[in-house]
Amino acid sequence: MSIAPGSEVHTCEELLAGPEEFRIAVEKIVISHAVNEYYGAQVFDEPAVALAPSPYAKWLACRVAMEEYGHHVRFSDLGEELQIAPERMTTQHKQPLSIFAFDLNSWTEFCVIKILADMAEVIQVEDLIRCTFVPLRKLARMTMPEEKFHVQFGLDFTEEILQTESGPQDVQNVVNRYYPMMRKFFGRPNSENNRIYRKWGIKQRTNEAMAEDYANRIEEVIVNRFGLSLPESVATP
Repeated sequence: MSIAPGSEVHTCEELLAGPEEFRIAVEKIVISHAVNEYYGAQVFDEPAVALAPSPYAKWLACRVAMEEYGHHVRFSDLGEELQIAPERMTTQHKQPLSIFAFDLNSWTEFCVIKILADMAEVIQVEDLIRCTFVPLRKLARMTMPEEKFHVQFGLDFTEEILQTESGPQDVQNVVNRYYPMMRKFFGRPNSENNRIYRKWGIKQRTNEAMAEDYANRIEEVIVNRFGLSLPESVATP
């Protein structure tokens, strides 16, 4: 089977027998998601269960952690089907995103991060739901409802926090500290990796377009919905 840019690839076997550039591009995305879903669950989602203020909040935080670990399992399983060595899908071989360097110490931090970080993940997954590599497309479509739930989780609990006396300032402080970290999430402008992703139809948009979309969505929430402010734009990494 001849695979040209834009062609749909329906199985891992087809991809493994196809163009090397296409295969390597898919591998990079699968490895990145496998590493970051696992690391994020470790440093943010699992610790948040202990920080949650009520049994109900702990229950939902447990659900978030379970789903994030589940995302790691799904991407790792796909990686195995693509014959990616398991060690390549660990932090020993792939540096996790810098957004996970934030030292989580409070429930407020976790709830705001679920808005800021998981909104970015929603945008990334949106760009994969029309992916020409069908197994990755299916995985993205399976993952999307859970990522949207994580954002809604952040929105709901942050709105509760905003009703407390110190809530607005506490939330603003987290936004001020964490939002600038999101600048690097979408990658560099004119990225060669992104060009290859778009060439093969793995992704649809440039890094710049996704970053601008993200900045607009976050402004709608933080400024227009919460009445707070943003420290700076992340439209250009």
